[in-house]
Amino acid sequence: MSSMRIAHQYRLLPTTNQKATINRWLDMLRHQYNHLLSDRFNWWECNRSPVNSCPLVCHLPELREQPDYYSQKRSLVELKDSRPWYKDIHSQVLQNCVERVKLAMNRFIKRDSKGQKSGKPRFKAKNRYRTFTYPQGDNKWIVGNKINLPKIGLIKVIWHRPIPDGFTVKTVSITKKADGFYVTLSLEDKTISDFIPVEILPTMGNSIGIDMGLEKFATTSDGVLIEPSKFLRKNEEKLNSLQSKASSRPKKSRARKLLYKKVAKLHQKIARQRKQFHFEESQKLLSRADVIFVEDLSVKNMSRRCKPKIDEKGNYLPNGQSAKSGLNKSFADAGLSQFVEILSFKAEKAGLKVIKVDPKGTSQHCSNCLEKVPKELSDRWHCCPFCSTILDRDLNSAILIKKVGLGIASLKNAQPTPKGRKRSPRRTASAVGDGSMSLKMIMSKAHPN
Repeated sequence: MSSMRIAHQYRLLPTTNQKATINRWLDMLRHQYNHLLSDRFNWWECNRSPVNSCPLVCHLPELREQPDYYSQKRSLVELKDSRPWYKDIHSQVLQNCVERVKLAMNRFIKRDSKGQKSGKPRFKAKNRYRTFTYPQGDNKWIVGNKINLPKIGLIKVIWHRPIPDGFTVKTVSITKKADGFYVTLSLEDKTISDFIPVEILPTMGNSIGIDMGLEKFATTSDGVLIEPSKFLRKNEEKLNSLQSKASSRPKKSRARKLLYKKVAKLHQKIARQRKQFHFEESQKLLSRADVIFVEDLSVKNMSRRCKPKIDEKGNYLPNGQSAKSGLNKSFADAGLSQFVEILSFKAEKAGLKVIKVDPKGTSQHCSNCLEKVPKELSDRWHCCPFCSTILDRDLNSAILIKKVGLGIASLKNAQPTPKGRKRSPRRTASAVGDGSMSLKMIMSKAHPN
């Protein structure tokens, strides 16, 4: 039986000397991280080509073994001899720095646990190395309202929630954020098994479908609308003002640093507001259904830059990227991927189910007769000429997502939409019910369920 692992994060209130020590450790660890990463890159560049494929004229590097986790770990002894100030850092914190280099290279060369391959690791610039970890924590480190970190000392903690009974501290991570320092405790309880997936049979009564977008954050198959939060858009004017003020100040000046610190705090506030919004809305949705069908969206592809267009003379032509940049910002502001992750996590924790459905064709077909009704993005109403179904576009998609998830409808054999498709004829206000009909009225009139 596997054990349960959870993580709790708390605010730290270090003294001035403790802040200086943490900042010093982070800067030293950053330099060591960059050195170890550079060592791996140098070996990779000098030794990746086979002998029979080397160019005729080349520099022959000094042959040496490939640096790995264990060899770089052994090099820490030499590091402490050549640079004695590294002895001030806890030995396990230094070893964890080596492990971070190993994980970064493994994700680049191989793949991570989810099978995803990341790009080439980047060197950490100043203030970009923000976390260090004690791999072996202990409950004894917690003393009253403080935590005793080895080689740093007792630091006051704001315990906004207690550590659950039965859990032991496994790792302790110290993180520097825009508004201060935080400690993250990784907790484990071996007497409790990890989340076990519960087998729930989806039915029409215990499930709902969700269509996500930008104009409406989410629309459920039973007619509930979730308006977009747009926290970034609401604070955009304030952000622009702060950033323009900061850029006008002299470089490396104190005024410039203080203004950029305000910018970082505002971005942090926006991110926290968005995350809180996602948690609240996911909790509301899970309280209304046991099974939730969501679109399996690839937001990364949706916000990808447009391919450049070049004419015969080699000149670049307009490719629509300037118009799409605002759309990409809206995608980032909505945080659709984060919402699906939070929804899935909370569903698993509550013994419920979130099922991802292929969204292909769900916006171009009728939820009633499944006939294809082509629409542009500007067409916000679904008007089916085959069965006379009139619905809000997002509501129609949500109903269809639910049917596809339940296996009632299938769009796999649907014909793809031609690139030069014609615009669907717009309905007048009278044909749609003068636009004043509520979703519940429309559903009672056109929803077959």
